[in-house]
Amino acid sequence: MTKDKVEPKLAATIMLLRDSENQLEVFMVERHHQIDFATGALVFPGGKAEEADKGAAMREYCAGVDDLDDGAITVRVTAIRETFEESGVLLARPRGSDQLVGADKLAQLETRYRSALQEGKIDLRSMVESEGLILACDQLTPFAHWITPDMLPKRFDTHFFLAVAPGDQLALHDGSESVDSVWTTPDNALRAESDGQRTIVFATLANLQKLGRSATMDQAIEAARESSITTVLPWVAKEDGGELMLCIPAEADYGMTKVPLSGLRG
Repeated sequence: MTKDKVEPKLAATIMLLRDSENQLEVFMVERHHQIDFATGALVFPGGKAEEADKGAAMREYCAGVDDLDDGAITVRVTAIRETFEESGVLLARPRGSDQLVGADKLAQLETRYRSALQEGKIDLRSMVESEGLILACDQLTPFAHWITPDMLPKRFDTHFFLAVAPGDQLALHDGSESVDSVWTTPDNALRAESDGQRTIVFATLANLQKLGRSATMDQAIEAARESSITTVLPWVAKEDGGELMLCIPAEADYGMTKVPLSGLRG
């Protein structure tokens, strides 16, 4: 009897970027070891979409979405909400302003809303309505789209975005879903995984490698804007020698198309 495939849950993540000493750095958090997906893994802040994130209801609270459909707005709202919950960085502006919320305002918002959002006691729409905020969806640059392979019991349909980290906002893990955080260069993160110091799942590894082609955040964002996104739904194939390989489409432009399944961790 064939087991029914699990439908992937819509999700989104933001790769927060900054330049440091002429090096591109990205913010990552370590998943709690009791979380049931990517336990203990180093990931970009993100998570599953919620009903209240839906673009139809959130369109009027978002900047830069006039040409986007409701689904595209949904994943951007999810990305901004999850990044606020997991890192404390909020990509939003006071209504009528062209500046992102500053450190003082952010501290107030974090105290009032961050835990409540995480615990489901309030939704993002209620927060932005109460505080007169507009979500800065115009600050998000699409980078990648990955869907978890269909043979796995937990599946996600994840949209990856790039965004410049606001200079006066402090990114820090939440202490519940994530227990550690780090600003790191892509090379350093990949080296830590290779040395066994960190666990990084395959999709995150691949996107770190792709991000590492750029030396600065401006280069990374420009490269993403100039490229087209191919959805990556990995599949397993057997080599002539019998080794199982995890494969991705060449047109996704990751510089590789397959890796040994046995060598993957997380």
